[in-house]
Amino acid sequence: MEATDIYKTITKPSPEALFKDRNSKFFGYAFPITSEDEVKHHIEDLKKQHHQARHWCYAYQFGKQEKDFVFRANDDGEPNNSAGMPIYGQIQSFKVTNLLIVVVRYFGGTKLGLGGLINAYRTGAQIALEASEIVTRTVNIEYGITFDYKNMNTVMRIIKEKNLKITKQTLELSCELIISVRLKDASSIFEIFDTLYEINIKDLND
Repeated sequence: MEATDIYKTITKPSPEALFKDRNSKFFGYAFPITSEDEVKHHIEDLKKQHHQARHWCYAYQFGKQEKDFVFRANDDGEPNNSAGMPIYGQIQSFKVTNLLIVVVRYFGGTKLGLGGLINAYRTGAQIALEASEIVTRTVNIEYGITFDYKNMNTVMRIIKEKNLKITKQTLELSCELIISVRLKDASSIFEIFDTLYEINIKDLND
């Protein structure tokens, strides 16, 4: 059974990828993103870099699980669904998220027709993804654990046994830890701490 708490993404921009068809040039780029705000910045940069191009078509998706996915496809003046959706189709095909793919077109003087455009934009996205370093990540959630210093050994023993990651800690007379737990283990880890005397755990993801 496929794990539902993992996702694939990229951690750095892809190298420039080039596809040519009948003198038209299609430059493909993939960028890691986590919000829509970042999209505009990358498009603006590419418009400066390729100021003589005709079209800057793109698709993006972010979110770590299918139910949370936010996506958009943009044809940027090309015929309807001839550019953005073929690009988005490659995001789906490679099963990646938290990324933007832009394919920049220089018109070569010969019309490619709808089928030619769909193939060119799909290929531009595909070669950008093939040039990218795709990594697998887990979907994690965070819990806050509060306890008195005297209970430190109990808490730390569980954290070590369960190989949990501490993302933040305040260790004084009253201690607070924030731990990152993989989604599939979350309920069992919560239960362990929740049943301990003088130790409080709360979900920080609400």
